[in-house]
Amino acid sequence: MASGHFFWAIFYFACLCSASLANNAKVNFREKEKKILDQILGAGKYDARIRPSGINGTDGPAIVRINLFVRSIMTISDIKMEYSVQLTFREQWLDERLKFDDIGGRLKYLTLTEANRVWMPDLFFSNEKEGHFHNIIMPNVYIRIFPYGSVLYSIRISLTLACPMNLKLYPLDRQVCSLRMASYGWTTADLVFLWKEGDPVQVVKNLHLPRFTLEKFLTDYCNSKTNTGEYSCLKVDLLFKREFSYYLIQIYIPCCMLVIVSWVSFWLDQGAVPARVSLGVTTLLTMATQTSGINASLPPVSYTKAIDVWTGVCLTFVFGALLEFALVNYASRSADRAADMHRENMKKKRREMEQASLDAASDLLDTDSNATFAMKPLVRHPGDPLALEKLRQCEVHMQAPKRPNCCRSWMSKLPTRQCSRSKRIDVISRITFPLVFALFNLVYWSTYLFREEEED
Repeated sequence: MASGHFFWAIFYFACLCSASLANNAKVNFREKEKKILDQILGAGKYDARIRPSGINGTDGPAIVRINLFVRSIMTISDIKMEYSVQLTFREQWLDERLKFDDIGGRLKYLTLTEANRVWMPDLFFSNEKEGHFHNIIMPNVYIRIFPYGSVLYSIRISLTLACPMNLKLYPLDRQVCSLRMASYGWTTADLVFLWKEGDPVQVVKNLHLPRFTLEKFLTDYCNSKTNTGEYSCLKVDLLFKREFSYYLIQIYIPCCMLVIVSWVSFWLDQGAVPARVSLGVTTLLTMATQTSGINASLPPVSYTKAIDVWTGVCLTFVFGALLEFALVNYASRSADRAADMHRENMKKKRREMEQASLDAASDLLDTDSNATFAMKPLVRHPGDPLALEKLRQCEVHMQAPKRPNCCRSWMSKLPTRQCSRSKRIDVISRITFPLVFALFNLVYWSTYLFREEEED
C-alpha cells in the first residue's frame, strides 16, 4: 500500500515538471516585449513631454552623453568654405521611468523605431548648412531601452557644415573645421551634454580625402550664453592638412616653366621680331589664364594669399621679359638710325677727300703750264731732270688712297656704342632674370614654410 502511494507521488511530480518545461518552452519573448512596451509606454503611464530626472532621481539636469562615428568626409570646398560629412550619431541618457523586468537576463533591451514615443534631447548642429537622414531601405535609426532605464539613440545622417577658413598660407595651409552640437531649448539647468568617456569620437580607418589629410581631432565644450540662458554645447575640431603635391604639380611647376620659356627670347636674334613678340605674348596670356583659373576655385577674400604672391611675381617676370624685348627693339632701331647717319657722313667725307685730291692735282698741273709734256708720258728722255721731277710730283699728288682694313671698315659701318647697347641688354637679362627669380624662390619658400611651422 505504501509503495503504491509512493508511485503515484512520483508520477504526479513528473507531470508537474513536464508541464513546467512545456510552459517554459512556449514562452514568446516577442509577446513579452510587447507587453513590457505597453506597460511602460502606455497611455497615462509615460509622458514624452517631461524630461527625465537628474542623477539618482534628483531634480538636477538630465545628463546626455554623446559619441560619434565618422563614416566618411566627402568634400571640403574652399570657395564655399564648407565640408560634407557622413556620421553615425549616438546619444545616451538615463530615464528611470523606462525600467522593466528583463526576465532573468533573457531580455537584454527593447528596440524602438519611433523616436516620438520617448523623451528626446533637443540637440541641433549649430554650424549646419544642409542635412538629411538616410531612409534606404528603412530609416537608419533605432532606439534601445535597457532594463535599468538607459536609452540609446543612434542615427546615420549626412551633414554639410560651415567651415570658416583662413587662406593666407594657401596652399601651404592647415584648416580647422568644427562640428558643433548644442541644445536648442533646454538650458543647462535642465539638460547637459557630455562627451562619452573613453573614445567619444571614432573615425573610419580607410578615410580618404583627395586634397587633404585628417591629422587629428579634438573634443571640447562650447557652452553659450544668450539672453534666454546658458545652453550646453559640444564640439569636435577636425584638423585638415592640405596636400601640397597636387598644387606643386598643377600650379607651381607649370608657372616656373612658363617663366623659363619667356627667357628664351633673350637668346633669339634681335631682328627676329615676330618670334620674340609671339613668344612673349603667348607666355603672358598663358600665365594670365593660369592665374584666372586658380582664382576661380577660391573665394574672393580681401587679404593676399601665398598663391597670389607666387602667380603675381611669375606674371611680373613674364611681362618683364616682354618689356625687355621692347627696350631691345627700341635700342636696336636707334642704333640703325645712328648707323645710317654715320654711313652718310662717311660718304660725304669720302667724296670731299676725293674732290680735294682732284683739285690739288689740277692746281699742280696749272702751275706748270709753260712746261712741255710729251703726248706719251711713259716715254721720257733719259737724263732729263725736269721731266723726272715733274713726274715725281704728279705721282705724289695722283697716288690712289690706301685700301682700308676690312675689320675697320666693318666697324665703321656700325656705330659701336649704339649696337653694343641693345646686345648688352640681352646679355644682362640672361643673367639678371634667373638670378632674381632664384632669389625670389629662396625668400618665398623660406618665408611661408617658416610661417607654417609657427602656426603648427
